[in-house]
Amino acid sequence: MRIDYHTHHERCGHAVGKLEEYVQRGIALGLQQLGLSDHLPLIHVDPEHYYPEMAMPLAELPRYVEECLTLKERYRGTIELRVGLEADYIEGYEEQIRELLAPYPWDYLIGSVHFLGEWDITDHRQTHGWEGQDVMSVYRRYYDAVQKSALSGLYDIIGHMDVIKRFGYGPQTPEGRAEARALELETLKVISGSGIAMELNASGLTKPCAEMFPAEHVLQQAYALGIPLTVGSDAHDPLKLGDGLQEAREMLWRTGFRELAVFEGRRRTSVQI
Repeated sequence: MRIDYHTHHERCGHAVGKLEEYVQRGIALGLQQLGLSDHLPLIHVDPEHYYPEMAMPLAELPRYVEECLTLKERYRGTIELRVGLEADYIEGYEEQIRELLAPYPWDYLIGSVHFLGEWDITDHRQTHGWEGQDVMSVYRRYYDAVQKSALSGLYDIIGHMDVIKRFGYGPQTPEGRAEARALELETLKVISGSGIAMELNASGLTKPCAEMFPAEHVLQQAYALGIPLTVGSDAHDPLKLGDGLQEAREMLWRTGFRELAVFEGRRRTSVQI
C-alpha cells in the first residue's frame, strides 16, 4: 500500500499549499492513504514574542480539523484520508496537551520532540543554540524527552526519532558516538515497551544530516524490537508530497519490515508494504 502519514500545509506558517492541494496531489501520485498532520499550536511559549511561522494559531485548530473532516468525506472512495496532528511533546505540559487534543476525532497523533525548553532544535534559525553546548548533554536531554513522550500515553506514533542530528551536530569522539548509540537503543526499548509505533521520516535525506529519521542502524534495531513502523515524507509543499518514500520503502524492506502501521480512529492496523 502506498501511504504518506506526515504532511504540513499553509496554516503552520512555514509550509505552503492548501489541504485540498495535498489531497489532489496524493491522488495524482496514486496514494491509497494520506495523513494530514499539521503542527499543534504553540502552548509553552508566547507566539507573539517567539519566532514567527512556527505552528498554526490556536484559533485555527478547530478550523483545521473541520476542513480535514470535510475533505475526508468529499474524497471518500477516491483516497483514504486520515485526520492527524504532529503534536509537540513538551515536558511539564502533558495535561495541557491532553486537554487541547481531547475534543477532536483524530485518526492518529504524531508525538515529536522539537523543543528543549524554548529552544527548537529543528529550526534553522536557532542553530546558534548549539554554541557553547556540551553536545552529549543536549543528546541526553533530547532522548530523555523522546522516552517521556513515548510513555506519556498522548501519541500513536513517535515522529522523526533521531531528528537531533538534523543539522549535523553530534558526538565527535568514539566515546561520544558510543554513548549516542546507547541512548538510541535505550530509547527504542522504551518505545517498544510503550506499544506505540514509529515513523520512518524521509525528509532527512534533504537536510544537512543527509539520512532518514531514523538512520538505518536504528531502523534495524527497531525491527529487532518489533516496533511497528509507518512512513511519511514530512512534505511542506504539495509538490514535495511523497518525496523519498520509495527509498524509505526500500530501506524498510531491506531491514526486514513487510508491513506498515496505519491508523483510523486511533486504532492501529497493518498493511503490506
